[in-house]
Amino acid sequence: MQKILDTVDAQLETSLERLFAFLRIPSISAQPSHAGDCRKAAEWARDALAGMGFSARLSETSGLPGVIATHHEAGPNAPHVLFYGHYDVQPADPLELWNSDPFDPQLVDGPRGKRIVARGAVDDKGQVVSFMEAVRAHLAVNGKLPVRLTVLLEGEEENGSPSLAELLSNERETLAADFVYVADTNMWDFATPAITTSLRGLAAIEVRLHGPKRDLHSGLFGGIALNPIQALVSILGELKDDTGRIQIPGFYDGITPVSPAQAENWAGLGFDARAFLGDVGLSTPAGEADQLPLAQLWARPTAELNGIYGGYQGEGSKTVIPAHATAKLTFRLVAGQDPEKVLKHFERFVTERLPKDARVEFKRGGAAPGFSLSPDAPFLRAATAALAAEFNKPAALIGSGASIPVVEAFKTHLGLDTLLVGFGLDDDCIHSPNEKFEMACFHRGTRAHARMLTAFAAQP
Repeated sequence: MQKILDTVDAQLETSLERLFAFLRIPSISAQPSHAGDCRKAAEWARDALAGMGFSARLSETSGLPGVIATHHEAGPNAPHVLFYGHYDVQPADPLELWNSDPFDPQLVDGPRGKRIVARGAVDDKGQVVSFMEAVRAHLAVNGKLPVRLTVLLEGEEENGSPSLAELLSNERETLAADFVYVADTNMWDFATPAITTSLRGLAAIEVRLHGPKRDLHSGLFGGIALNPIQALVSILGELKDDTGRIQIPGFYDGITPVSPAQAENWAGLGFDARAFLGDVGLSTPAGEADQLPLAQLWARPTAELNGIYGGYQGEGSKTVIPAHATAKLTFRLVAGQDPEKVLKHFERFVTERLPKDARVEFKRGGAAPGFSLSPDAPFLRAATAALAAEFNKPAALIGSGASIPVVEAFKTHLGLDTLLVGFGLDDDCIHSPNEKFEMACFHRGTRAHARMLTAFAAQP
């Protein structure tokens, strides 16, 4: 292991040169004018992997191609790891807010030492190259890897992954593995590595409540006619009680409470809810009162009103009772909840509270379940030990209140769980001007990847 780490250190300058070459390609998947650049980035990654001894190719889809590369010299009994990343990047706009050309990578001074500044520096080209350089060091020292490794790089992650299901279906046999390893997330802080072990799912719905057959004059009909806005807000006002608990019957079915060990781990992270909320002009956690702030963020479901409208919206006053009112809601779900059942429970909740003369329509949006990784997963134990060895402190086992669609895609199409380990930071300006990747995070991330590959091989 020490020889491999020494090799990582010795090749750092050339690793940076390779990353800069990758970053110079403006592979913006959301803009059709950059389709050629996206293909160029895919070819760059394919050729880089082939140059390390992988069997590498492009996998065509109805959209942008995926990159598929395999290195199975470890033998049939070695663990099989599927590494996922993406070669596409966000648009760089607004260009005037960048301190340098977003596709002319710079190494600049920062408060934590040197930092790499470019679009894609951390999301996700820097993290992909960090992993590739760890692989390169293993091969330089041993001539082979300790695990069977398949690499999948997608070209449309920043554009909603419209062709990912097609890609996974086309390559199901090639991508069969023991688990998926994703490096597209953050550390807890600059000194503390993190593994994201849970994600919230999502269920979206629009509800429209109808009353009179047309808008009415509030003087002629006010006091006797049903007002859809008032009826809808009255119903939605019953969604939560005074403690923040959601009142939809059956909503919490299937949820596993936060374990004492997980609660202790989170309590030790020193999360300051007041400071977190202070950044957005708030001060007090508004979720379930009996839950830790981090549990409110990571381990508890939500019912959020995203928009509500009806009636007159223009300047001044218009004395109208509207014919209908509409609200848009999303539910952030945790592992164990069934999105289909949650939406049915909500529809029943609204329908049972409809006043006379009202009728309701529902329009469902996207839905995906939450994700939770078992603490007993061998690859999780291996990653935890490897990160502790590199950073000289335990990794934070964190959750994410958001969703990462590729995790659900891997579960649905390949039946695989996902290990989420990344080396970005909260202030890396992901999707914003002056995106950066701390040089220390790139370097230590490469060393940690190298350690994890060895640790994976020691697990059943």
